[in-house]
Amino acid sequence: MRGINEIKDILGRAIEELQAEGLEPDILLVGPGFLEYAAGMLRDCRLRIYKIEELGYDAVVADSKYLGQMKRASRRISVEPLLKESEMWEELKRLEV
Repeated sequence: MRGINEIKDILGRAIEELQAEGLEPDILLVGPGFLEYAAGMLRDCRLRIYKIEELGYDAVVADSKYLGQMKRASRRISVEPLLKESEMWEELKRLEV
């Protein structure tokens, strides 16, 4: 599925950005919508995963040692734009003759 690969790429970039800043991302806080959409991909993820209801379709990758102490210790990502894009393409496919 195209969307899952995009999520892997976005998550990978967020992890790389944190590592480039000298941090060690080790946790992923996920909303139920994000978890529903990307559960299979997260099984291969080497981060501790915590479900946070308030995050909805978002997730936060972070270095737990610095979370809450430094703004740059985490990156927030969302699957909602990808879902909307998928819905738009599905709608366009239905309109094609």
